[in-house]
Amino acid sequence: MTTALPLTANFKSTDPLALADVDHVRLYVGNAKQAAFFYAHAFGFTVQQYRDLTTGSRDEASYLLTQGNIRLLLTTGLNAHHPACHDVAHYGDGVRDIAFTVQDATKAWEQAVRNGAKPAHEPMELKDETGTVTLAAIKTFGRCVHTFVSRRGGYELGKVKTGGTFMPQFAKVKNFGPNDYNRQNPCGLECVDHCVGNVGLGGMNQWVQWYSDVLGFSLFKHFDDKDISTEYSALMSKVMDSGAGLIKIPINEPAEGKRKSQVQEYLDFTENVPGVQHLAFRCNDALETVAELRRRGVDFLRLPDTYYEKVWQRVEGEMHANVKEDHDRIKELGILVDADDEGYLLQLFTMPLQDRPTLFIEIICRRGSQSFGKGNFRALFESLELEQARRGNL
Repeated sequence: MTTALPLTANFKSTDPLALADVDHVRLYVGNAKQAAFFYAHAFGFTVQQYRDLTTGSRDEASYLLTQGNIRLLLTTGLNAHHPACHDVAHYGDGVRDIAFTVQDATKAWEQAVRNGAKPAHEPMELKDETGTVTLAAIKTFGRCVHTFVSRRGGYELGKVKTGGTFMPQFAKVKNFGPNDYNRQNPCGLECVDHCVGNVGLGGMNQWVQWYSDVLGFSLFKHFDDKDISTEYSALMSKVMDSGAGLIKIPINEPAEGKRKSQVQEYLDFTENVPGVQHLAFRCNDALETVAELRRRGVDFLRLPDTYYEKVWQRVEGEMHANVKEDHDRIKELGILVDADDEGYLLQLFTMPLQDRPTLFIEIICRRGSQSFGKGNFRALFESLELEQARRGNL
């Protein structure tokens, strides 16, 4: 299993765009307090810190949720002029920012702009007696940005990972019942494996080139409409890789089909503005994680029983993978299985997390395989089409 580079206080690189970690993923939501409760209850996140009117934040309220090496930042605007209010009104709750820890945010931002990035905001420094956090952001596809984050003093990410304060104006959450429950009943989510962007027809190659030119990502996988298709719909995808096992960003665009693809359904509900379709969280024990999430009420895509009539012949017979997990339990939990020449993986996808079908979560467990479940594409997309039909969007 590949993991993110360990972040230490002496992290050094001559490349200003060397990414040390996924600093956090920020979601813009309609009500951060209520969303924090949902992610804590449904997915086992610890609601660790907050920033709101009581801590001196006059324009937004944010809650920091943590689990493993995942840091979700849920943000709500406190006035009509805040960009979160605009985004939620037009696109619904969703991912705004995939932020990266770097050695020097200012230098990273300057290099990215020289490489062709459009600024989202110039470098700004947040400083108090604890330390300093520097933030600088660039625009990526649609509504999304990448923020470069550099941390000094008490705000170093290594200290944040062990409970240190996230940024100035943040305070620790106290006496929140679900936190105690989640410590006793862990869900086992470890890190952000990948995040998938949906863009319009003809946009995929543009953004693939952007990630290569601006951030130095490389093309990892390419799936065309023959790989990702059913009788009715299709899409194309290219996977961009940051390197060092940090994060991968698949970029999807719709392809011509008899009916509407899931990418086009997404765009229909975001005014054709591209954005992040789903976040994939990695775990080390898919059976325990999925069982716990199901017990908590997380709703997953449903697969036909016929899927399991063929999967073992494909994965263990044709691909020669030795799946060590209990086969009957995998079927009982509805988990998908796939393999490649490096190993196998287990994965499962939630239903949309809110009423607009614009954001869901993937649970993925890698046993050597670094792919994305190509062998499951047809079964998965047929299940997605059934749900689209139920919503009247196929």
